[in-house]
Formats: sequence, C-alpha cells, structure tokens
Amino acid sequence: MNKELKDIQNIYFIGIGGIGMSALARYFNYLGKQVAGYDKTPSAITESLTNIGIEIHFEDAIEKVNNVFLDKENTLIIYTPAVPSEHSELSYFKENGFEIKKRAEILGVITKGVYTLAVAGTHGKTTTTAILAHLLKESGEKVTAFLGGISENYNSNLVLEGNEVIVVEADEFDRSFLQLYPDVVAVTSMDADHLDIYEKPEALQESFEEFSLRAKDHLLVRNGLPLGGMTFGIDDESDYCAHNIRIINGAYVFDLRMPDSTIVKELHLNLPGKHNLLNAITAFAIAQLYGPPTELLAKALSNFKGVQRRFSYKIRTEELVYIDDYAHHPTEISAVHQAVREMHPNKKVLAIFQPHLFSRTQDFADDFAKSLSDFDEIMLLDIYPAREVPIEGVTSTWLLEKVSSEHKKMVTKNTLVSEIKKSSAQVIVTIGAGDIGEQVKVIKEALSVEI
Repeated sequence: MNKELKDIQNIYFIGIGGIGMSALARYFNYLGKQVAGYDKTPSAITESLTNIGIEIHFEDAIEKVNNVFLDKENTLIIYTPAVPSEHSELSYFKENGFEIKKRAEILGVITKGVYTLAVAGTHGKTTTTAILAHLLKESGEKVTAFLGGISENYNSNLVLEGNEVIVVEADEFDRSFLQLYPDVVAVTSMDADHLDIYEKPEALQESFEEFSLRAKDHLLVRNGLPLGGMTFGIDDESDYCAHNIRIINGAYVFDLRMPDSTIVKELHLNLPGKHNLLNAITAFAIAQLYGPPTELLAKALSNFKGVQRRFSYKIRTEELVYIDDYAHHPTEISAVHQAVREMHPNKKVLAIFQPHLFSRTQDFADDFAKSLSDFDEIMLLDIYPAREVPIEGVTSTWLLEKVSSEHKKMVTKNTLVSEIKKSSAQVIVTIGAGDIGEQVKVIKEALSVEI
C-alpha cells in the first residue's frame, strides 16, 4: 500500500453487504475510521451496518457517494472480486487515481504484523473459524476474528477482544488466501470448486499447496489430503483424532487424542453431522497449539451455538423440523444429508435447493444430481447467478432432469410456500448460497401457522 492503514481516515466499500466485506467494515468502524459503501441490494447485513452508523446506498452512481469519500488523498477503496469490472463507481475510482484494494489484500495488510491463525478449505472453513474464535475468546485470549458467517454466539461476523492474535477465514476464491501472512494454517478440504477461476482441479490443488507453505509455525491438514503437516481425523491414526464418539441428547460426545498421546475426555459439541465434528477437532487443535489450557477450551466448545445458515434449526417440534443451510457444493449437500439422517432417522425429508452460479452447476451437475437424489423429495429454484451471465443450456430444469428421485419439481419463490405445504415431509431443508436465505423467514412463518 502507498499509505499506512493508520494514516487513512476514510474507507469506502464496493460490495459492503458481502459477508467478508461487512466484517472488515465493522472492524474499521470500530477503529474510528469513516466508513461507507455500496451494495446491490438491502439485506439483514446492510441493515446491521447502518444501525452502527455506516452509510450505505444501493444505486451504482458516484453521485450517491458522500463527498468525504471523494478526497483521494485520505480515502481507501476496498472492493470484492464479485463486483463486475464495468461497475461505474469502481471505474470512477480507478480513472481518478484512488488507492484501490481487494478485500484479501487488506486482510493481508492486517495479518502481516499480528500472529495469525488461518483456516482454509473448500468446505468447513466458516464453521471451523467461528469455533476457533469462540474457543479463544472464551479462554480469555485477546483475539480479533474475521468470520465468513454470522456466529450465533455473538450475532456477528467479527469478534473483537484484542489484537494479540487474529483468526481469519482463508478464502481460495480468486486465490485470495495467497495475500495472507499466517503463522498457523489448517486445511479442511480441497475438493474441486471455483473452476470458473481455476479451470481445472489441479490448479486449485496447487494453490492450496502454495498457501500451506505460507504457514510459519504449524500446518494442520485433514488426514488423507496430499499435503504435509500434522493431521486431524475421526477414528484413525491422525495426530489429533476423535474416538469413542456417541450422540447424547442430540449432541456429540467424544474423546480427543492429542499428538503426545494424551486424551481429552468427553468433549461436547452441539452441532450435528460428521463434517462439524471434523470442524470442531480442527478448531480445538489450532487453539491448543496456540496455548490456552485444554480445560478452558473444552468448556468453551460445549457452549458453541453454531453459525447462521449452517444447519440452523428454524422449527424443531415433534411434528415438524425445518433446517436452513448454506451448502452450495455436492459434497456439502451430502454432508447435510448425512447430518439430517443421523439426527432425524426414519423421517421423510424434503430438500429445497437453489443452485449457485451457472459455472458451478455446469461443472458438477452429475454430482449435484447424485447428492440431491438421496433426499425423499426435491424442489429446485432457478440458478442464482451472482456474478455470472447465463450459460446456454445450464438451467435448474436441466439439472432436475438428472435427479433420479421420482418426487421432484421446479418451484418459484412465489409458489414455494404453497408447494411446501402440499408435502407430507416431516423434515424440510432449504439449501443454497444465493438469496434463498431471504425466503427462510417467510417459510418459517408460514409453517409455524400450520403447526
């Protein structure tokens, strides 16, 4: 950067409503910077930012930007790679010589001078990061954490307890994580994804390999991944390994064997699914390497409440269960299915899925069809385009044809509630990373009336 962050007074965000961007906006607002931004649509996140005094507008027009942020000597522009290159505000700032940085570059600047714990992986990084931040905060560590989701414990994607250690979600999209300066790195998974950026799975793997080499002190990887470092796993010979796993009152109880062969007995995790058990092991291992006593970490783990839109229970009665989840990759959908069957055996399950990105739908269509076919009933919404333009022939109808289940149909947001009410399913799951999350409140209210 041309200027030190401490010397910049005004910070303007293009795409301020994004989960990672909004955490940075909260952070700089807390530091006393003047913060404002643009986003495409209002949301619960933008509302929460305006509630703490951050000015946001929703029209791509430089005239809407407060004059304070047009002083290029004292203003930093931060944007997300999801913003199209033809965005007029971004174009204005580029043409007029403003200092402009991607979100990942700024995270890199922040992490460069502070001990940093970074969690990477195509799945699991948000929940793992949120658990890790909670473990450290509850153990009395002076931690700042940038989360990729809203922690249920703090109703925020930012934890601010001090500046001795930073916890950060290391995003592989656009190779963003290569901007970070981590001391400890954990890699939870390396499944093919973001092929619109990487083109082939091998390139994605190479990027993870490069990131893993950035770890100054420790590298932790899920057992079986083609990386060096200490390993974590379930019922195997990993360095950090969960054994004696059981479910008691809807929660996992397990023992954790450490690298020195000591065993932490009877850890409690109130999140369903084997994928979350792996997330908890990873977070516990990183926290243990950082230093708090295991008894403090164990107590903190037992009261972790989860992350919004990560297997979030919206209705939980004898008659009906409604769960919402952010899953947008076939592996994640399979993890949701495993958790549902484990927690609600012998129940009929309806999955409502909104595919995210035309490219991802095209790249993994057969895998999506296979994972969706495991549910008893399927409803598909149209593909959420996000940053993309349509790809000819790639539609939700095309994907639905590949699903082997007999009980499947297309729905729209307008017909969604009425179609759900026609179903005899006892468990309903909404799945996807697009704007399906905006439908959750509507669905919950409609179903609550029925109960």
